[in-house]
Amino acid sequence: MSSFTARVLILCKTYPSPSAKYAETSCVAGMTEDGRLIRLYPVPFRLVADDQQFKKWQWITARFEKARNDHRPESHRVFVDTIVCDPEPLAAGKHGWPYRAELLAKLPAFSDFAEIERRREAGGATLALLRPTRILGLDIKKSDHPDWTDAEKANLLQLQQQAELFDEAEEGKQIRLLEKLPYDFHYRYECEVGGQAFTHRHKLVDWEIGALYRNVRRSHGDAWEPVFRAKLEQELPSKDLLFLLGTIHRFPGQWLLISVIYPPRPPAENPNQAALF
Repeated sequence: MSSFTARVLILCKTYPSPSAKYAETSCVAGMTEDGRLIRLYPVPFRLVADDQQFKKWQWITARFEKARNDHRPESHRVFVDTIVCDPEPLAAGKHGWPYRAELLAKLPAFSDFAEIERRREAGGATLALLRPTRILGLDIKKSDHPDWTDAEKANLLQLQQQAELFDEAEEGKQIRLLEKLPYDFHYRYECEVGGQAFTHRHKLVDWEIGALYRNVRRSHGDAWEPVFRAKLEQELPSKDLLFLLGTIHRFPGQWLLISVIYPPRPPAENPNQAALF
């Protein structure tokens, strides 16, 4: 199978999960320079060398090939040892977001989740940007399995053992056992189509959301939930919110919310100024 070299802007890293083959993997998604969504899976992210560990909104250049065991059209294998990261992620703020928005404009952004599902059924597309009309709320539910199984722990311990092999040659970082999130988080939202509102619900698996939970739990203890909810139910919906949705390999009809993108809302047009033209 032929490989190719491309530049990819990282838009998503999902919270890692145990893997029998790779110890621990994340699903990574981004966009190519010519405006195509691409999925990189599996990525054993915490085993990647420090200078090759990329962040959201960072360009990477690497060699890729179409994934052999994943028939989703966007799924590709990345040759991890070929990753070269741009020095810094793209800037945010009022000066950085316009350029980010210019890049995102190369991708279709849907306002109707049903249209995304129709595209998947018709042509197999399994990554898509969605702009919800409104956020209804965040569901927080205790996980049915709040801790790793013995098999999952064994897989995760492989990561430490593999890291220690590298430590023999140079002082490497100690990789802590991955914390399992004890809660599942789902966004409930509406898409307004033809004047009618349709309600949808999707699970959040964005690494940023997992990191946010860990941070507020560490800083606020048992009082973490109001702070967490304020971020997801008030602050993010006040932005020009976008969802990056992706399907599960084994369940092609099941969509997850793999990344939350939150540009500032564009300034409202001044009606007095508009009347001048």
